[in-house]
Amino acid sequence: MSNVHPTVWHRPSLIENPWLRYGLTALALAYLFLSIGSLEIDWERVSKGLPRAASIFERMFPPDFSRWDLLVRGMVESLEMAFAATFIGMFLAIPLGLCAASNLVPRPVYLVARSIIVLTRTFHEVIIAIFFVKIFGFGPLAGVLTLVVASVSFIAKMLAEDIENMGPGQVEAIKATGASFFKLLLYGVAPQILPRYLGVSIYRMDANIRHSTVVGIVGAGGIGQTLSATFSRYDYDFSITILACIIIIVFFGEIFSNWARGRLR
Repeated sequence: MSNVHPTVWHRPSLIENPWLRYGLTALALAYLFLSIGSLEIDWERVSKGLPRAASIFERMFPPDFSRWDLLVRGMVESLEMAFAATFIGMFLAIPLGLCAASNLVPRPVYLVARSIIVLTRTFHEVIIAIFFVKIFGFGPLAGVLTLVVASVSFIAKMLAEDIENMGPGQVEAIKATGASFFKLLLYGVAPQILPRYLGVSIYRMDANIRHSTVVGIVGAGGIGQTLSATFSRYDYDFSITILACIIIIVFFGEIFSNWARGRLR
């Protein structure tokens, strides 16, 4: 007697109809090749650029550590930008995140706060840095303001989502006592979202350390500005030194971030 039920489990497909599934796959591949073909890549220029790239890498070695004072100044400035922007962003994100939680505030306030978050998250840090450089000129102030905007939007979004997903029991119990809105936040909301809020802030500080080296390329201070200057002067041996130091700083920042967030769990 044959088995009616299959003995081997097969994972269900996302799209059950095989004609539709394979048709969409074929369309996606066709669009991929069409997109690559429409990029108008100059392969002759690419072939000429490969020897130039080899020359650049050859001139990067050995690394130049003679200007260590300039290197240290740039790295310290990047770290200062990252820490300042993170702490300022942590505090500014609290009211914005609370206003962006649909279960805490009226609908109009929620929509305004969410619109601010979406608007600030729309643009990349480099674009925001260019904007602040045009207003305040070259230097770390533009970089700090750029990272503050990025930190506020990111932390506020995570904070709002955590508030919306938290358990309602504790909040309802505080409301039943007739507590004010401030006490509701202090005793009902804060204990539930504080560990997550600190973890997200630490993660954002790690991201700001990396981004502080990028925004400097457009003149927003930090080691990125020094790196951009070395490429402009063809000081490739000093460029590789700066790149190595950036890798080390980001590596240790990642270790600290993982350790700190692990302690908060």
